[in-house]
Amino acid sequence: MYDVDTRKRALALVAQGRSLNSVSELTGISRSAIREWQTRIEPLPRMLSQSAPCPRCLPVPGVPAAAAAYAYLLGLYLGDGCISPHPRSGYYLRVACADAWPGLIEQCRATITTVRPGSRVCILQKQGCVAVTSYSRHWPCLFPQHGPGKKHARRIVLEPWQQEIVDEHPWKFIRGLIHSDGCRIMNWTTRLVGGEWKRYEYPRYWFTNVSDDIRQLYTDTLDKLGIEWKHCTRAGKPYNISVAKRASIALMDAHIGPKY
Repeated sequence: MYDVDTRKRALALVAQGRSLNSVSELTGISRSAIREWQTRIEPLPRMLSQSAPCPRCLPVPGVPAAAAAYAYLLGLYLGDGCISPHPRSGYYLRVACADAWPGLIEQCRATITTVRPGSRVCILQKQGCVAVTSYSRHWPCLFPQHGPGKKHARRIVLEPWQQEIVDEHPWKFIRGLIHSDGCRIMNWTTRLVGGEWKRYEYPRYWFTNVSDDIRQLYTDTLDKLGIEWKHCTRAGKPYNISVAKRASIALMDAHIGPKY
């Protein structure tokens, strides 16, 4: 939820004659939210109910009800997310999203709200990016990959219940990984045709992550989906995963597409 000062700053930009698109790109706030504030700037009263119970802390541990949203958020967390303790109690989940992708910022915020209904989500502006942030005592329950140090320096293995969700919603998981540590770009090359060099362009999906385990989770899921991929080394290390075959690109485009 955005505070009133943030809402006033966004509306002031609109009042200067800027379009909703430009204000959304500048602030990371969705166009629909800004449009709604033009009618009502005051936040709606907060719900009196507490956050939904943690499914992992029930007498019989369960899984998040919004499994598809969880699969996507898991991909975002493994790519650009972290969990850090609150100074007094509980934990913050933070997912870094570049300012260039306002749609991704809004989708990340909405997904966290879907996975943990009732938990507040804040958008904290950083230099060149925002941290989509949410507080809960139960983030380590939902993301047991949390631990001290950087993710690439520790073992990252999915719990059986997490793997079942990924197997049920593999494209959501892949989409989260691509939206965090991946991209869709246009590559080009030249070929000699009839004695003349001609330039050819073709799309490619990249996924870059230093963690061997996270790359393995990505490629294992691609294998199950029938996507052809290959490692591309950087400084002699296979940090990059490339998808460039035409049929595989068509599948990726149908389920993922470029960031926005």
